[in-house]
Amino acid sequence: MLLLSINPYLFVIQDEQAKFLLVFSVIMLTIFFPLFSVFMMKMLDLINSFQMVEKSERIGPLIVTGTFYLWLFVNIKDNSNIPDAFSFFVLGSTIALFLSLMLNSFTKISLHTVGMGGLLAGTFFIRYFFSYDSFFIYLPFGALNVHTNLVLLLVIVMAGAVGTSRLLLKAHDTFDVYGGYIVGVFSQIVAFRIMIG
Repeated sequence: MLLLSINPYLFVIQDEQAKFLLVFSVIMLTIFFPLFSVFMMKMLDLINSFQMVEKSERIGPLIVTGTFYLWLFVNIKDNSNIPDAFSFFVLGSTIALFLSLMLNSFTKISLHTVGMGGLLAGTFFIRYFFSYDSFFIYLPFGALNVHTNLVLLLVIVMAGAVGTSRLLLKAHDTFDVYGGYIVGVFSQIVAFRIMIG
């Protein structure tokens, strides 16, 4: 959504229906199907709770979610209508999921901070390597010009808030929280190097 807002012409598809189908596909593969799968795992007693307190409970959801992200990446990586700025971000998210799955055997890494670390690194790369300085958000009362540095600052604040909340809730210790940030950032760096060079 951010990339479509920053530069709608970045995606070669200009038809509004095609844009809707793209956004719909991304939402289905990255949000709906993974959530539905976790819900089904809970209903079938494969996991004890949606919080997945135990490391063993996270294995199935991580595999399923990683598979949907991988499916999305395979379908967009060679599509000339999809910009590299989006493809590398999806690849980084996929790498982060499977890396988290592997690390799950050793530590209960914070998946929340994995996601926020990836979002932070992805936003940084989009800002500084794809030269998007500002973009317009069209509202009912007019257009608002937003600088991407503001978006980056908001992501930094959100990432800090998520990590802090995980510590305050005692859901993780500092090692797990910082480890999550490192995995998220590292995954996006690897994906950027693979896709962009």
